[in-house]
Amino acid sequence: MKLFRPPVRALLATALLAIGLGASAQEATIRRNLAERLPNLPRIDEVSKTPMPGLYEVRFNQSEILYTDAEGNYVLQGALIDTRNRSNLTEDRQDRLSAVAFGDLPLKDGFTIVRGNGKRQLVIFEDPNCGYCKRFERDIAKLDNITIHVLLYPILGPDSLTKAQAIWCAKDKGRAFEDWMVRNVTPTPASCDTSALQRNLAFGQKYRITGTPTSFLADGTRLPGAVQLDKVEQALAKSSK
Repeated sequence: MKLFRPPVRALLATALLAIGLGASAQEATIRRNLAERLPNLPRIDEVSKTPMPGLYEVRFNQSEILYTDAEGNYVLQGALIDTRNRSNLTEDRQDRLSAVAFGDLPLKDGFTIVRGNGKRQLVIFEDPNCGYCKRFERDIAKLDNITIHVLLYPILGPDSLTKAQAIWCAKDKGRAFEDWMVRNVTPTPASCDTSALQRNLAFGQKYRITGTPTSFLADGTRLPGAVQLDKVEQALAKSSK
């Protein structure tokens, strides 16, 4: 006597549906419990499984990450490390989340400084009064074969805007910028259309650029802060692969 056997596709579809419903219920539990128990936690953007069994990633504010158990009973802050590959999974994940496609960067609202053959690309948002930016500029002056796209980002006060406007309106923007940032020569005030600066500020707000310098590579990777020169070189080499 033949036994009835459901089609394989039907069984697979049922199993996938059960898994999906289970995952949705798990996410709902985590969201509910964390919202109730941590009322100051910002709105959760996403809950997802991590490679570590029983550990879930909770993402908020676009690229900020916490970890929790399946019930939201415990919360962890810090880096999740893959010891087999010796990789920082948290850092890798945040790099992907904070990336901005190179084609989306407002390069038309900046100016370029080219050294050597200019093949490598680096985009930097900088405030003229940012001490870390000045240190960063002195360091990256040693980079060769690179095109640096400078996007003036005056977020440190009225004088930052005044200096940014003077640099933007200079006949040679790159020279005026380097004179001030590297040689401490104050830019000469000038008048022109400075709406590009406001567009840069709007772009930065949209993409959560909260400090300077903030750099982007050709593959969209974000480098926050005055990164050491050797790390910039490594990042440039990685982004060009």
